[in-house]
Parts: sequence; structure tokens; C-alpha cells
Amino acid sequence: MSDILIPALTLSIVLLVIHSYFGIEIIKRGIIFTDLSIGQMAAAGAAVSLFFFEGQYRYLISLSFALITAILITLATKKEKVSVEGFIGLIYAFGISLIFIIMSKSPHGLEELNNLLAYDILFVNMTEVYKTAILYTVLGLFLFVINRFTAGFIKEMLFFSVFSITITSSVSLAGVFVVFSLLIAPAFTVMQFFSKNLIFYAVILGSLINLLAVYVSYNFDLPTGYTIVFFQTFLAILSSIFSFLRGSQ
Repeated sequence: MSDILIPALTLSIVLLVIHSYFGIEIIKRGIIFTDLSIGQMAAAGAAVSLFFFEGQYRYLISLSFALITAILITLATKKEKVSVEGFIGLIYAFGISLIFIIMSKSPHGLEELNNLLAYDILFVNMTEVYKTAILYTVLGLFLFVINRFTAGFIKEMLFFSVFSITITSSVSLAGVFVVFSLLIAPAFTVMQFFSKNLIFYAVILGSLINLLAVYVSYNFDLPTGYTIVFFQTFLAILSSIFSFLRGSQ
């Protein structure tokens, strides 16, 4: 049992550390569905790779799709006449429609589509976890340099570029919906109750919820990815209701 659960839980914590940072930044920018659209386009790139190239160049194609999306979103944020949320929503709709069109022609389309949306992280191994941890450490250091030595449009472009690399790597391991829930839900929850040390609280909270989700999915034979999404988003919704009721008293 531990051979299965430990890699999955370790990966979820690795994902939470960097995604909590990005989640807080994305919420502050008011463009919450950015990661969902970038993740969806990364998944669309994976679908293109699976169908046209039998899975070859998967990461490169996914990253290309994600980076192009990030560049377009960065440009959209600088245009006052453009509704950024509307533009992001259009990209998401385009990405998911492209995936369904491509996967409809694949002999294993339903299974591949399910993996792109919410992969079962119980199948991940420690080698993948180590590689991901090293990659995210490097990206974290790069983010520190970006925040320290850049500003304006260059800073935003580099931020979204690193964000795209992170999302592409995460989607390949966990799926679009899992990545979205880990990025937004813990950050959204803790920002309602705390003003400092947000990343710390988001990682702790997200890790506890992931532990519960993985335990439940393992013992009740449920799809791990979707169970994580359910518990993460359910808690975020409950915290939002609680915050509203507390504020109305």
C-alpha cells in the first residue's frame, strides 16, 4: 500500500508548493481561469502528439501550445478594450473542443481524454516525482530572479512563460482539472482567512486534503484525480460560504 500511496502523496505536495504560489498570484491578478486555459491548451498539444505522432514530441508540442497561449494572454492583459476573462474563456473552449475532435478519431480516445483531464496519480513513480521536484526547484529560483530584477511587460511575459512550463509538466502528470484544483482551491481558501504566509497555509491545507482524497480513492476504488478535484473544490466552496455567512453577521 505504501509503495502506491507515498509517491502519489509526495507528488501532490511537490505540485502544491509551486502551484500555491501561482494560485495566489493568479487570484490577485483577477484572471483565475488562466491556468485552466493554459492547461487545456497543453492537453490539446498532448492530444495532437498522441494522434498525429503516436505520442512522440509530446512535451515539446504541449509546451509550444502552452507558451503560445501564455503570450496571447499576456498581450490581452495589456489591451484595455479586451475582456481578459472573456478571451481566456474562449481559449479554454477552443482547447477542449480541439481535444474532443482529435480524441473522437482515436481508437483509445475516451481513455486518453480521461487521462488528459484527470490522471490517476496513484500510478506515478518516485523517479517522476524526483524529476518534477528538481524542475520546480529550478523554476522557483528563476521566479525569484524574475521578481527581483525585472518589471513591467518583461516581468509579466517571463512570469507567464514559467507558469506555462509548470502547467505543462503538471498536466502530463496529473491532468488539467487536478492542476486547476491544486492551483486555485487551496489559495482561494486560505486567502479568505489569512493575510500573511499564504503559501505556507495553502501547502499545509492542500496536503491534508490530498491525503484525505488519496486515502478515500484508494480504499473505495475511486478515480484518484477526480477525487482530489472533488475534495479540493468542495472545501473551497464550503470556506467561501462560511466566510460569507461570517461576514454577514
